[in-house]
Amino acid sequence: MDPSASIIMALALVFYSIGVWSERISGQLKPWHLIFFVLGLICDTWGTGMMFEMVGGMTYDLHGITGVIAIVLMFIHAVWAFVVLKKKDEKAIHNFHKFSVAVWVIWLIPYLSPMFFAMAG
Repeated sequence: MDPSASIIMALALVFYSIGVWSERISGQLKPWHLIFFVLGLICDTWGTGMMFEMVGGMTYDLHGITGVIAIVLMFIHAVWAFVVLKKKDEKAIHNFHKFSVAVWVIWLIPYLSPMFFAMAG
């Protein structure tokens, strides 16, 4: 099996986590956080596409459904971050991390579910 999809998904975790947690720690949304959100989204979408090819398409189980939801939320998250930065809404810039962390936690469900399913046997 080609490990490329797993490597790309691991990069998605790294990029998205850097964006989300650095924003959370700094207490305000900055343009470079948006760059990491987008890099995470690109890697996640790319890796998901590769995995679809390996398994023959979408799986309609917890992993597949939450995976699609996570990509949609990541996209909404990136677009909203762009809008907040563009409008220079100070309140939203300082509160954005609440949405970021929620999306990140939801994103972890499809990322980690294969490991938990494998452990459960």
